[in-house]
Amino acid sequence: MKRIFLFILTNLAVVFVINITLRLLGVDRWLNETGGINFGALLVLSAVIGFAGSLISLAMSKWSAKRMVGAQVIENPIDPTERWLMETVHRQSQAAGIGMPQVAVYDAPDVNAFATGWNRNDALVAVSTGLLRNMSRDEAEAVLGHEISHVANGDMVTLALIQGVVNTFVIFFAKLFGFFVDRVLLKNDGRNGPGIGAFVAEIAAQLVLGIVASIIVMWFSRHREFRADAGGAHLAGREKMIAALERLKINHEQAALPEKMAAFGISGGGHRFTRLLMTHPPLDERIAALRSGVN
Repeated sequence: MKRIFLFILTNLAVVFVINITLRLLGVDRWLNETGGINFGALLVLSAVIGFAGSLISLAMSKWSAKRMVGAQVIENPIDPTERWLMETVHRQSQAAGIGMPQVAVYDAPDVNAFATGWNRNDALVAVSTGLLRNMSRDEAEAVLGHEISHVANGDMVTLALIQGVVNTFVIFFAKLFGFFVDRVLLKNDGRNGPGIGAFVAEIAAQLVLGIVASIIVMWFSRHREFRADAGGAHLAGREKMIAALERLKINHEQAALPEKMAAFGISGGGHRFTRLLMTHPPLDERIAALRSGVN
């Protein structure tokens, strides 16, 4: 979950900053053409902002992830656990045909791990101290294989492209809504550019459309989890991957996440709508897919 959450958070921040900056520079006035709106220019501007947000987020993903969770990259292993981590990631990355990622550990009680990076040969794989304490090495090996598979499958790059497309349409339609409110409802003639009402309406539309866009991104994330599970099973062994997911299920059942957070936990659950915003499929579904060989 952390990989997707950190990426989307950075993406939203970048898009917001770009949007505000362009508005302060008066770029919105350029979109007005004889009292109407230049749809071609708006689409180009939306694409520039949308893809800039996702691509900058992708380029910053390793840097931002390390700082947000306080991950410490292992440069020289100082104990058997760190040596085992380095050796396992090295072996799996060679088997997957990718460059050796940076390996990091971050202090957190939850059993978690994530991989991120702008390309498959310059990635970061991070594991929590909670995972190292609560999982056997066979289970941890499977989790590492799962994360290495995300890198090998190019999931972060594909996610950035999908996020760029949905960003483009969110910005495009939000600006159209702002224009409608400004000209039709507030009767602004546009001589001095869009008014504050257009700005407020545009931000509100971005928030609503952003939820729809997030549903699309989360669907992609859930779909890729099954493929990463299959990759982890290939690199570490199917039984180890199943055992790792069963361990996650036990740990998260014991954690008893609050209702408002349950939908975002790796174990899944929640109501029909909240399931649309889950980054991972329910663990029971992932275990069943591995056992049936359907991934």
